[in-house]
Amino acid sequence: MKPPLRTKSVGTKVSEAEFATLEERARSAGLTLSEWVRDVLLSAPLDGGVESGEVILAELLALRSLFLNLSFRTAKGEPMVESELRGLIERADATKVERARERLQAARSVLRKTQSEEVEGDGGMGA
Repeated sequence: MKPPLRTKSVGTKVSEAEFATLEERARSAGLTLSEWVRDVLLSAPLDGGVESGEVILAELLALRSLFLNLSFRTAKGEPMVESELRGLIERADATKVERARERLQAARSVLRKTQSEEVEGDGGMGA
């Protein structure tokens, strides 16, 4: 079956470093740049909602928080009553998405800086 006829285009300006990054991501996915960009744009959340990676990281951070708190209390030989445990769970749930977004943003920032330095380091010619 043939893909639908594509007669419209969407464009944006990017820097040399950004273009090199996009090309590498497309190449890594085994796609042309156009195919990769189309896939990314069409798979983006419709409402700016939480990405699946954010959900997974948020849950892991909440579990980590609970585990560390419980382990610390156990190591000290201190019992934990139900109300304290419920408080820990509520606190972990209340902050997990924000903490996940902060960590992902920090990781993306480091990645962008690293990629920019790599492209600048090779004279902007790419690999």
